[in-house]
Amino acid sequence: MRKSPKGKQIRPRYGYFGSRRRGRGRIGSRKSGRRIPKGIIHIQAGFNNTIITVTDPLGQAVSWSSAGTCRFRGPRKGTPFAAQIAAGDAIHLAADQGLKRARVMLKGAGLGRDAALRAIHQSGIRLSSVRDITPVPHNGCRPPGRRRV
Repeated sequence: MRKSPKGKQIRPRYGYFGSRRRGRGRIGSRKSGRRIPKGIIHIQAGFNNTIITVTDPLGQAVSWSSAGTCRFRGPRKGTPFAAQIAAGDAIHLAADQGLKRARVMLKGAGLGRDAALRAIHQSGIRLSSVRDITPVPHNGCRPPGRRRV
């Protein structure tokens, strides 16, 4: 505890500004000790980015990656190559924790959808099933109007 000029005790600050903890980052993964032989791989393929999340059978996230975290920026995030690199990154982290078999859940209609699935298949993890869970409206909201340039 510090003392103010008037003699009062001041508690150390743990907010965003002036924090002692700022800049250190995470020292290690909290979930590194877990062993997961089976899991679920979620691929969310949008037109602007591809996000891959690996979870255990209960749905707790084990590892994740996206084209943006793999240092692809701007329009290159939506490319199949970026999705392939992101999938390999997420699978590599999950395989270190013992992932051998997985189910795949595909969502979205982006370009990286097939490339991410191909990267998972080549990684050596056995796929028990591949499901498409893309949300399809039963004639719900009116779509936006055609773009005029």
